[in-house]
Amino acid sequence: MQDFIYCAPTRVIFGKDTELQVGKILKEAGATRVLLQYGGGSIKKSGLYDRVVQAVREAGIELYEIGGVQPNPHLSLVREAIALAREKKVDYLLAVGGGSAIDSTKATAVGVPYEGDVWDFYCGKATPKTALPLGVILTIPAAGSEGSNSSVITNEDGWIKRGLGCDLTRAAFAIYNPELTYTLPAYQTAAGASDIMAHIMERYFTNEPDVDMTDRLCESVLKTILKQAPVCVQDPANYAARAEMMWASTVAHNDFLTCFRVGDWASHQLAHELSGLYDSTHGAALAVVFPAWMTYVYKHDVQRFCRFAVEVMGLEMDFFHPEETALKGIAALRSFFRSIGMPTTLKELGVPENELDLLASKVKRGPDGTKFVPLTEADCRAIYELMK
Repeated sequence: MQDFIYCAPTRVIFGKDTELQVGKILKEAGATRVLLQYGGGSIKKSGLYDRVVQAVREAGIELYEIGGVQPNPHLSLVREAIALAREKKVDYLLAVGGGSAIDSTKATAVGVPYEGDVWDFYCGKATPKTALPLGVILTIPAAGSEGSNSSVITNEDGWIKRGLGCDLTRAAFAIYNPELTYTLPAYQTAAGASDIMAHIMERYFTNEPDVDMTDRLCESVLKTILKQAPVCVQDPANYAARAEMMWASTVAHNDFLTCFRVGDWASHQLAHELSGLYDSTHGAALAVVFPAWMTYVYKHDVQRFCRFAVEVMGLEMDFFHPEETALKGIAALRSFFRSIGMPTTLKELGVPENELDLLASKVKRGPDGTKFVPLTEADCRAIYELMK
C-alpha cells in the first residue's frame, strides 16, 4: 500500500442545462477575457456553441475562439492558440468538447506564460511552473481530461504523441449535461467507453498489495460501464445511462482510483503509437491493445487476472485451472468490445502488418509507462503481433 497525495480541485456542475451557467461561473472566477477552444462543427450544429457564446457575453466577458481541434490534438494548433491568447491578453481558457479539445486547452494553459516552446513540457525538457486557469464543458465522456491532471498532444513532426501530467492543468470547473451526449455517434460512444475502461484497468493491474478498497472501487466502475455502455449505444437518449457514463469518465481518471496503488500505462503507450502514426481513434486503439497486452502478461499475476474474470466479467472461477479462468476473462473483455462495435485487430484499424517493428521502436517505455511488467522493445513487438 502506497502513501499518496490526492488533488481534486475541479468544481463539478452536473445536470440538465448546466451549460447555461458558464457565463456566471466565469464571472465569479474573475475572468474578463476568455479564449474558447473546440473541435469540429458539432457544437454549432447542436446549438451548444450559440448558448455558450451568449452566456459568456451576457456576463460582460470578452470572448475569443479557436476551433478545429483534431482528434489526437495537434501541436500546431496549440501553438496558434498560445499566440492568440497572448495577443488578446486572455486571462481564462474554456474548452467545449471531449478530451481533444480539453487537452489542447490544457497545453495552451501551460504554454501561454512559458517563454520557450510548449512541446518542451511534453518531451520532458521542462516542467510547467504556472498556467492560465481553465474550465470545461464536457460533451464526450472518454478521456477523463475534464477531471485529470493529464493531457496528450501529437507533434506532427514525426507524428509523436506524448503526455504531460501536471496539477496546474486541472480544470477549475467542469460542466456536465448528459443531454449534450445524445447525438454522439455509436462508434464514438463505444470508443469513449473503451477509453474509460482502459483508464481503470491500467490502475487495476498493479503489483501493489493490500489495496482491496480501490480494487473494489475499480471493479464497481468497470461493471457500471459494462452495463451502461451498451445502453448508450442502443438507446442514445437514455439520460440515466449517459449520466453514469459521464461521471465514470471522470472517476476513472481523476486519480481517485489511483490512491494506495501504482498503475501501469503500457497499453496507453502502445495505443499512442497507433493514434500518432495512423490517426486511430484512441478508444478504438485501446480496445485492440488491451486484450493483447493482457494475454502477453497475465502469467505475471494469474490470480489478479482471475479476479478480473470473476469480479468484473462475471465468470465462474475454475480453482483447478486458474489460467483458463484468466484467459476466459480476457476473451470476455474482447467479446464485449466487439459487442459495442469496437475493433479488436490491427487490420480493422488499418494498420499495416509490415510496420510492427516501427511501432515497437517508437513506444515510450520506462518508469512512468510500464510498471506492472516492464517491457522491452521486443516485448512491445510481440504484443503488437498478438493484435493481428
